[in-house]
Amino acid sequence: MTELFKTAPECEIVSTRILEVNKEMLFSAFSNRNVLQEWWGPEGFTNTFNEFDFREGGRWKFVMHGPENRNYQNEVEFVKIDRPDIIAWIRLSKPLFNVVFTFNEMEANKTKLILRMVFDNEYECNKIKGFAIGKNEENFDRLENALEKMI
Repeated sequence: MTELFKTAPECEIVSTRILEVNKEMLFSAFSNRNVLQEWWGPEGFTNTFNEFDFREGGRWKFVMHGPENRNYQNEVEFVKIDRPDIIAWIRLSKPLFNVVFTFNEMEANKTKLILRMVFDNEYECNKIKGFAIGKNEENFDRLENALEKMI
């Protein structure tokens, strides 16, 4: 789905996880403000959502509260929402990059989640790649825990 954003492989960070739920339930973990607020972010983070306008052109403004007592302001604009297949946004806060989540159902209750972080250039991608891959895995772990509560 990177055709949403022009890119090259060296300008992307890609993380995947196969989850034991159907893609509609997985999509709901992203589209339901209350569920998303509980699991979004790496281990040890909490969130305060100031705005969550889940529609194309809508904004998501939130603060991630880190375990080291730092606050991280975030703002994104949703650019594509195709339920239950795709969610894409552009980041309006630094670091700047675009995000595409795709939901690929493999079986009745098994969905492959693909996260693509798309950067303008290789330099910007490499600045984040060293820690983003591990943090994405922590985020997926938290998502799995949230999905278990939803079942």
